[in-house]
Amino acid sequence: MSSGLRIVFAGTPDFAVPCLQACIASGHSVVAVYTQPDRPAGRGRKLSPSPVKQAALAAGLPVEQPDSLRDTEARSVLAAWQPDLLVVVAYGLILPRKVLATPRLGCWNVHASLLPRWRGAAPIQRAILAGDAETGVDLMQMEAGLDTGPVLLQRRTPITAEDTGGQLHDRLSLLGADVLAEGLCRLADGSLPAAAPQPEAGVSYAHKLDKAEARLDFSQSAQVLEHKIRAFNPWPVAEAEVAGERLRIWAATVIEGHRPDQAGQVLAASRAGIDIACGEQVLRLTTVQRPGGKPISAADYLNARPELKQPNS
Repeated sequence: MSSGLRIVFAGTPDFAVPCLQACIASGHSVVAVYTQPDRPAGRGRKLSPSPVKQAALAAGLPVEQPDSLRDTEARSVLAAWQPDLLVVVAYGLILPRKVLATPRLGCWNVHASLLPRWRGAAPIQRAILAGDAETGVDLMQMEAGLDTGPVLLQRRTPITAEDTGGQLHDRLSLLGADVLAEGLCRLADGSLPAAAPQPEAGVSYAHKLDKAEARLDFSQSAQVLEHKIRAFNPWPVAEAEVAGERLRIWAATVIEGHRPDQAGQVLAASRAGIDIACGEQVLRLTTVQRPGGKPISAADYLNARPELKQPNS
């Protein structure tokens, strides 16, 4: 299929790479790829290209990395690419109205939630934190508001009791590429449905993650904490004080029990895990990480702290 559409793609992190690949495979012409400027990374703090830049260069595509799209020069460069469509996926820069108006067919965005729920920066983690039963991806026609544009296509997926932020991220990244590929195909053959305005009811905002949120408060319910642990895996990773030591908590389960007067105390510790009293029920830590160490099972951790071992009560 080739419709002659000229696409400019804008994205930055790993999440956006499958969508870029979907554009390349669509038969349309990806004329340029926009991504954020290289950032310092790693222990040496050397400038590192974004995952989208790496994928674009590997595909032989031109790459643009403006600090902003607000100035006249940056907008002139974009206009010179003569895009029919601008596809934006986790780009990370604000697109002014004049940029949104530049492509002949406007701008599309792939957003990792079921809009209008979880507009904003961290929809994947917020959905897990809230205990949502499902989430998905929307292909949206962009407008000036934050994730407020009408929706063209949608994909849904359940959130399982085992899903971590990382696992859901990867699944939604592939779903996003699927819905984008369908949108591009249907745009070419004239079967794309009219964009549906988002309902006014049910709006919520997925604010950017803060490392401070990852500190566990055992006066909260074990279920709330278990959601945090899954949502913050692999970043920023939940942390807690356990028997006098600060640990990162990678995995845990909720078990029955009621010791709110002992919140934060170790109730039992065995190969099955470390049971911590919470405001409601009990949280069993199953994978932890000591300062400077690697994630290990609770059983291995207890080998290093045999004084904690006690049979489950």
